[in-house]
This record gives sequence, C-alpha cells and structure tokens, in this order.
Amino acid sequence: MTSKPDGDHSQQSAAQSEMPLIEHLLELRNRMLKMVLAVVICFAVIYPFANELYLWLSQPLRDLLPVGQTMIATDVTSPFFAPLKLALVLAVFAAIPIILYQLWSFIAPGLYAHEKRLAFPLLFTSVILFYLGAAFAYYVVFPLVFGFFTAIGPEGIVELPDISSYLNFVLKMFFAFGVAFEIPIATILLILTGATTPADLAAKRPYIVVGCFIIGMLLTPPDVISQTLLALPMWLLFELGIVFGRLAQRKPDESGQSTDVSGE
Repeated sequence: MTSKPDGDHSQQSAAQSEMPLIEHLLELRNRMLKMVLAVVICFAVIYPFANELYLWLSQPLRDLLPVGQTMIATDVTSPFFAPLKLALVLAVFAAIPIILYQLWSFIAPGLYAHEKRLAFPLLFTSVILFYLGAAFAYYVVFPLVFGFFTAIGPEGIVELPDISSYLNFVLKMFFAFGVAFEIPIATILLILTGATTPADLAAKRPYIVVGCFIIGMLLTPPDVISQTLLALPMWLLFELGIVFGRLAQRKPDESGQSTDVSGE
C-alpha cells in the first residue's frame, strides 16, 4: 500500500475544517431567505389595504384639522409611494416574530442550557415591548403632540400637512418609542452579563433621568410634550428593568440557596 502525499493529507484536513463553516453559512443563507420570504408574504397581504392603512395611520392628525382642511401631496408620486412605503414597513413589523424566530433557530444550538432558558423569554418579551412602544406612540403620544401643534399655529395659517412628511414623522416616532420600550431588556442583559449591578444602576438614577430627557429631546420634535412623553416611559421602564434584573440575577435552587443564573 502506498501512502498519500503530505499535500493530500493537508488538503483533506483543510476541507474537513472548512465544512462546518460552510454549513453554517448555508444555514444562515437559508434563514435569511426565510426572513425575506416572510416579509414578502406579509407585504403581499398588506399592500392591497395600503390606502386604508394610511388613512388609519393619519387619523390622529386628520381628526384635529379644521373642518374642510385635509392632507395634501406635494409630490406627484407621493400618493403611490407613501402607501407603498407604509405597507413595506408594516410588513417588516408584522414579520418581526418570524425574523427573530429564524435568528433564534440559528444561534440556539450554540447556547448553553441556562442561556437558552433566558434568551428565548427575553427575545419574546422584546418583541412585545416593541409593539407596545409603537401602540403607546399611536394612541397616547400622537393625539397630544398633534393637538399641541395644531393649536399653537398663528391664526389665519392654513394647515395642509404633506402625506410623505407625515409618514416619515410617524415612522420615526414609532421607531423611537419601540426602541425606548426595550430598556428593561437592555437593563436585564447588562445585569445578567455582569456589566453592572442593580445597586450601581440605582445609584446612577439621576444621570439616567437626565439622559432620558436628552434622548427624548433628540428623538422627538422640539417640543416639551413629546420629549416628556418619551422620557418618562423610558425612566419608568428603566426602573422596571432594575426590579426584574434583581429577580433574574439570582434565583433559589432546590436546596433553597441563591445561585447565579449565569451558571458561574
């Protein structure tokens, strides 16, 4: 029997070492294709109702406009592209659970058992909190903010909001409040990873409150109402994150003693 040359052995070992990476890349590609397919399917379902959805989205502002006044389109293509953009964004929002599930399915095999027990509830809760943030913006913030803007204008000025500008504004607000409502998740993760402790976060509360108002000023229109409506929920959610972080940091084991959930 003849032995294979050293070059053949090195090529074979290199191919074996590269196979897991190739398999991971193929799996990642398949997961991403499923994400895109989920968005496309949601878009196909939502787009036929795009005009009705835009009317629903603009209802908080249109209800406050004087009788006889309505929204306008300053661009020729706006009546087509504004509902199209809204349908696409809503399709992404609707597909978020599927997108996160695909991400979870990709990373879950590489997690330890205690990490899986924490990761999935946090992932599920983050989706719910994002939706709650968007709902809070629509049902609570928009009526107050638009009521303020429509009432503060000089007398004799006719308000004719542009549909594209309005869409960009509300999408920005949805994103800002959706991300702001993720603060409890971020706080819990910081505590569980050991980056900080509930006591340290509680000691930095004055700085957190100031930071919430600064973020509210940067992410919302330049008025006190919208800034406060974003800053106060952020502060309350931060406090909620500390409470749940204290509960999640340690849990009693079967013997009644407290053990770190990180497994250390």
